[in-house]
Amino acid sequence: MKKVIVNQQTAAPPQVGATLQRLRQERGLTLEDLSRTAGVSKSMLSQIERETANPTIAVAWRLANALGVSIAELLSSTAPVVDSIRMLEPHETPTLPGEHAGYILKILGPMELAGRFEWYELSLAVGGALVSASHDPGATEHLTLLQGSVEVEVDGNKKKLKLGGTARYEADKNHAIRNIGKTEAKAIMVVIHR
Repeated sequence: MKKVIVNQQTAAPPQVGATLQRLRQERGLTLEDLSRTAGVSKSMLSQIERETANPTIAVAWRLANALGVSIAELLSSTAPVVDSIRMLEPHETPTLPGEHAGYILKILGPMELAGRFEWYELSLAVGGALVSASHDPGATEHLTLLQGSVEVEVDGNKKKLKLGGTARYEADKNHAIRNIGKTEAKAIMVVIHR
């Protein structure tokens, strides 16, 4: 009888932690920044980066979206070749859903600028509102209305924004953007941190 030798060597799992840390640092993000954007706890991120925990598929997907990369790139141990034009598919754009408040924020700016210069597409359902506590001292927001009808409130002062108009206001005070129309409202919002 002939013996069959089976190769029982298996490939090692990818070193997700090293890749996650490299991608996070390339974008100038702290663990706290990535935690807030991805919706993954800071302690879990730390464990993944130290290779003491492996992310679930759902966590890997959230991290990849927050970093603006594919899951394959996150799970790869080699740095990708950088293309001169990087295209993002619509599903790759990180989104901060606020369905309970009637808004959706799509993060249009690159993650490496988070905390300094950010821009978003804001969609507000009828009656929806994005209500924000004050940001860091010196922060400003610039809101350009693309569709619908909105009212901007800063520290109790309210003004209606005209279609195509831009509101510039201090975001280091409590502020809100409310859809006061009868259709969905869309706007581009730029946040500058000083």
